Order: sequence, then structure tokens, then C-alpha cells
Amino acid sequence: MKKLPLLGDITPAQFLRDYWHKKPLLIRNAIPGFKPFLSLDELAKLASTNHTESRLVTGFDGEWLLQHGPLDSLPPRDKKEWTMLVQGVNLFDAKADALLRQFRFLPDARLDDLMISFATDGGGVGPHFDSYDVFLLQAQGQRRWRIGKQKDLTLIEGLPVKILANFEPQEEYVLNPGDMLYLPPQYAHDGIAIGDCQTYSIGFRLPSYQELGEGFLQFMADSIDLPGRYEDPDLKATDKPAEIPRQMLTDLAEELNKVRFTEEDITIFLGEYLSEPKHNVFFTGPAKPLTVGKFGDAVMKKGLVLSRKTQMLYRGKNVFINGESFGVGKADKATLEALANNRRLEPEEFAAASDDVLEALYTWYQDGWAELG
Repeated sequence: MKKLPLLGDITPAQFLRDYWHKKPLLIRNAIPGFKPFLSLDELAKLASTNHTESRLVTGFDGEWLLQHGPLDSLPPRDKKEWTMLVQGVNLFDAKADALLRQFRFLPDARLDDLMISFATDGGGVGPHFDSYDVFLLQAQGQRRWRIGKQKDLTLIEGLPVKILANFEPQEEYVLNPGDMLYLPPQYAHDGIAIGDCQTYSIGFRLPSYQELGEGFLQFMADSIDLPGRYEDPDLKATDKPAEIPRQMLTDLAEELNKVRFTEEDITIFLGEYLSEPKHNVFFTGPAKPLTVGKFGDAVMKKGLVLSRKTQMLYRGKNVFINGESFGVGKADKATLEALANNRRLEPEEFAAASDDVLEALYTWYQDGWAELG
């Protein structure tokens, strides 16, 4: 792989070997001349809608307050120490999506979203830690970051925001537009705005095993097949009627131990789980969709692109898109893998698609999952 200015002129392999999940990396001029994609007014408009996750954090007079969106109003621009955070901006802005996709040297299965934080002078969310990897790209103004690797992750009780009780910074940096700071999970940090500032956070999914385990058991519930019904023809009389019979426990354990799952089960679960849209994501198809014939003609001219909101993954013969899965044959695998990896399908790639793939692509187009190039 080539060296990336985005990573400070090291290769993705070097970054993953030396920094990922291990230690911070400060990258000066990761994106030279970088400017914010959205103004405060545009961000505020996004934050006021029901389909966007947003928060307002204030620290006026040392008192922390948290308000979840939709945010109908914001404090005055000239008032210090407030922060607005807008999640998933990549779903609504093409430039934000393009920035997020610059990090696709890491798997889409791990890439989450781009959050924009706007803060007035002195604004921040307090010293805290995240449970996931994050790149913090300065977009507007300056932000002072104090960071430290500490084992004591105790939080102050009774606050609406998660703030470390015993924050001990070890390093301090002031980031200018285009500078970026990578932090591994659970690395303590505190960012304070110097004047008005915007910070873009590129975050990565790191679900807990508990969360995955619960989801997998729910997934497997649809495929468990345990025929028959409990029987006890040899039941004995008892003088302890409230006690659960030992034989009942033994028989049930024997039946439950017949439940098995395979790597294929785990693959399908994980693919559907990781591609499932978030609760606030909604798709809108074309107001006047083309007929299937005209759709095919249009794709042959313009190609096809996935919607910014679409998550498409694959593994082996299985393809996953927006929480759904299906198996594909060898002939169609190359076409769909190209669409998933490039997030677009060129006309010549579409020409090789089978009728089954054409039918699927047309359905995705009607549902708003994919769009004409």
C-alpha cells in the first residue's frame, strides 16, 4: 500500500501495526487547506430534524447540562462554553461521505460515521474516553487537546455527561484546520475550543460481546428446530411438590445441547447485524421510478451508485445489504463484490449482470438503496 498524507505519510499497514488500538498519533496537515463542509446554520438545521441524532452540551458557570435533539434553538453565538454535536453527517452530505470513505483502508464492517462538533470559545464535553477508535480532524478554528493513557476510568457521579473524575493528561496539542489526532479506545482526552471551532470525528464500531451475543441468540431463535414435547412417563410421586424434578432439568439440558450453530450461521448474523441501518435512517425511492427496461438502459449509460445511507458487505457466497442477506453464485459474485467495494457499478460491470442481479438492483433502486450514477 502507498503512504498516505492522511496518516502522516505512513502506509495503512504501518499505522495498523504501530498505532491502531495501541497509541495516539498526531498528524499535522493530514488534509492541507481543509475547510468545513457545513456552516453553523446548516448544522443547526440538521440538528433540528427528527432523523438526525444531535446533542447540545453546555458548561455554563461550571454546571454541565445535556440536551438531546431535535434541537429547536441554540445559545447565542457569542456565548462561550457550549457545544453542538451532530451524528451521521455523512448520511446527509456528499462531501462528508467522501471524507468518511477516505478511511476505507479499514473494513466497512468497522467504519461507523462522521460526527461534527461545533463549539464556541471554551466549549467541550469534558475529559472523557470513548469505547471505540476515533480520528479527530480539525475543520475550523483551533481546539486544544489534552490526552492521557490512564487506568482510572472512574466517572463523576450525578452528571448528565460522562466525565472522568481523575483526569491526568500527559500530552497537550493545539490542532489547526487540517490537523488530525487518532486515539485508540479508552484513551482519556479533553478538547477545548479556542474561539469558534468545528471538529470532525470519524468513529468506528466496536460492539461489545454482550451486545453481539444477545443479537446472535435472537437471530438463532428463528432457525432452532427442537421437535417433540417434554414427556415424563416414568414420573414418580413426590412429597416435595414445589421442587423442580431433577429428571426434568436433565431432559431439558439434553435437548438444549442439541442446538448447534456453524460458522455460516455466524457469518450471516454478523453480516445482517453490521449492515442493518440505524433506527433514524430512512430511504426514499425515486418519485417516478423508471421501468425495469429503461432502468437497465440508464445504468448502461450512467452506471449505478449506492446511496450514502446504504451499507453493503459480503463474505464468501453471502452478500449483505441494509440488514438483508442472500447467497450468490460464482457468476454474480464479481459484479456484487465490485458494487460493495467501489460503492458504484460501472456500465461495463453492469453488462455482465445476470437477470437475478438485475432484478435485485432494480428493487434497490426502487427502494432508494441505490441511485443512477
